Amino acid sequence: MNYATELKKFATSQSIYSGVRISLAIVIPSIILAHFGLLKEYFLFPLATSFVGLTDQPGPFIRRRNALALSIISFFIVAAIASLVKSFAPLIYLEIVVFGMFFSLLGVYGQRLAGVGGLSLVVLAIFIDGHLTGGNIFKSLLTFLAGSVLYLLIFLVVSKIQPYKLAGQMIGENYLELANYLNLKSKFYLENPDFEGLQKQIIAQQVRIKNLQEETRETVFKTRKIVNESTTTSRLLMLMFLNSIDLHEKLMTSESDYKKIQESFGKTGFLNHVGEYLSKLSEELANIGIALQSGIKAKPIYRIDPELDELYDRYFDLRNQKLSPETLENFMIMRLILVRINNISDELKTIYKVFMDGNRLAKSLSSGLDVEKFVTNNEKPNLKVFIANFSLKSSHFRHSIRITVALLIGYFISKLDFLGIGHSYWILITIVAIMRPAYSTTKHRNLLRLYGTVLGAIAAYILLYFTENGTVLFSVFLLSMILCFALLKEKYAWAVFFMTIYIFMAFNMLNPGNVNLVFKDRILDTAIGGAVAFLVSYLVLPVWEHTQNIELMKNSAKSNLAYFETVMKTFTENKNEVEQYKLMRKNAVIDLANLSDNFQRMISDPKNQQKSLENVHQFVITGHLITAYIASLSQYSKSADQYPEIDFENWNTKISAELQSVFLILDKKELHDSIIDKSTITPEDSVDHLLERRKREISDNEIFNIRDQNRITHLTELKNLTEILDLIYDVANEQRKVAEKISPINLSEKS
Repeated sequence: MNYATELKKFATSQSIYSGVRISLAIVIPSIILAHFGLLKEYFLFPLATSFVGLTDQPGPFIRRRNALALSIISFFIVAAIASLVKSFAPLIYLEIVVFGMFFSLLGVYGQRLAGVGGLSLVVLAIFIDGHLTGGNIFKSLLTFLAGSVLYLLIFLVVSKIQPYKLAGQMIGENYLELANYLNLKSKFYLENPDFEGLQKQIIAQQVRIKNLQEETRETVFKTRKIVNESTTTSRLLMLMFLNSIDLHEKLMTSESDYKKIQESFGKTGFLNHVGEYLSKLSEELANIGIALQSGIKAKPIYRIDPELDELYDRYFDLRNQKLSPETLENFMIMRLILVRINNISDELKTIYKVFMDGNRLAKSLSSGLDVEKFVTNNEKPNLKVFIANFSLKSSHFRHSIRITVALLIGYFISKLDFLGIGHSYWILITIVAIMRPAYSTTKHRNLLRLYGTVLGAIAAYILLYFTENGTVLFSVFLLSMILCFALLKEKYAWAVFFMTIYIFMAFNMLNPGNVNLVFKDRILDTAIGGAVAFLVSYLVLPVWEHTQNIELMKNSAKSNLAYFETVMKTFTENKNEVEQYKLMRKNAVIDLANLSDNFQRMISDPKNQQKSLENVHQFVITGHLITAYIASLSQYSKSADQYPEIDFENWNTKISAELQSVFLILDKKELHDSIIDKSTITPEDSVDHLLERRKREISDNEIFNIRDQNRITHLTELKNLTEILDLIYDVANEQRKVAEKISPINLSEKS
């Protein structure tokens, strides 16, 4: 691992940028208040700023602004009602029910409002017993409101000063994830690769790329300054994002039968050079990503052309030594792998050219796409959608019941005098922070929060016990706060670790010498909250991941069929519809990633809820391969009329029938004889005849030492096309058999 590069990635990321912004918004007012001796009296001011800052998720300016405004209103209403009824026990339990159900149901409108709802429940926990409000409720509420508004003002100012900053950072993050993806691919070419382990990592990385692409798509395509304005910066950002999506497809087309490649070339040593070159390309991608995050121009790390020339020379030398009728097809496969590597290299050179000559390119840039079609439509906040989810069939409604029950139990436990709980609201905050609609996610976050809390409490206790230097403690406080907010999304355990440290520091500043009580309460309350969250998630209307599998499989099968048919139109009808193709590609990648993500969560469910685990895993793998092979097929679509030797009509009929069968089986529909007959058609290709003729030529010593990197023989292209079509059919056939093994009744039953 290159630690310098990793540090640059983190230091220039939107996470650290957001963490610094929120932390400074909290700390600067705190320093001013502390200077005048008012921090303890007005502690709710910076606390409110932190809560509103946590709801600020990446996205278009308007959606972020509206979510922040909504959070301010929600927080104030919750704080006011909680403060007014804090002395009436029956009303407290009633408000937990009302607020618990309402705010957790906001998740039906997407992650942004789910975040607002979750933080609203945290505000409820803070104000529920009046621990922090003091005697003057009106003054406390105004202080809390003022702190909330402060963050909104900071957001508006920063957005005005740096309107493109977030988009640049998110696009840069796309390139960084693509770099990780390519680095994983490079390991298939090294000695003794762990094929199964790497394949699992590839699928998990696909999920990360999909999620990030969706967030970036929304930010870029829904930001008016980028879509509508004709500034150089806006056009270049659009160009770089579209390039990242096309590059992702090029990386997907590099999918090969790695076991066969290792068997053919593993002992020659050549594959190590391929892996090393791909690793260098991944470093270049990371370099581009860091530059985009930093807002600077990227310069190449390596001299790509000489490195690529050297790799080709090694290939040509090996071919001249080892080429025979028996190895011809292996060398054809390797030749095409090098072509794909060449394409990726060209793409990188183009991106660097954009950095160097961006102004001229920006003037002529037009995406040519209806960007609205490429943005996921979230449910708009309307009452009908909200009411429609008041049903046990709704996973959001079941989650609302679970979190409400957990809050009621948690609050009841916090009022038990014999436990001697000094900070009861920590139990409720722990429940809100841990509980998620999926049991597996709740279980995972529970463990991460427990580890982070215990280790953070121990670290803070040791620090406060041995250190009295105010400058050192304040520096640790500020650094811990920044790292907490920066890591909250990706590294939850570390975020909790640093959160615990800065909470200890904050309580020590407000009430010095009270560290023993804080230590005990923090550990005890986290343990109680975690136990309640875990038990309720397991026992109260749980939603197991296996119940989602059939629907997600159907979506993936359907979108792969649509993706394949769109690509095949270029071969059978000479239709090259770029926008339709990119839309189908997007849908296929998203649906595959959703299925993969659900499978990963299913692994964390109890053993008795992991229904047909092996079959679902096999379906995910075959889905990944089908999508990758279709992407490989699409690379030839621009010259579809140049391959009369291939029977595209029958291949289209044969593969479409197999892909359609997968969907029909999962949809519990009978396969008609016509579909079965279509899937058994034999295409009338003449490629094998040409291949045999070339083998005879090689037997007669007709081997040409032509070292042209750009020269691909027609036969090599034909052979690759038929192999891709054959692979798509074989994998689709395997996926159909997997679908037949899976019982839709067992997988869809609610338990």
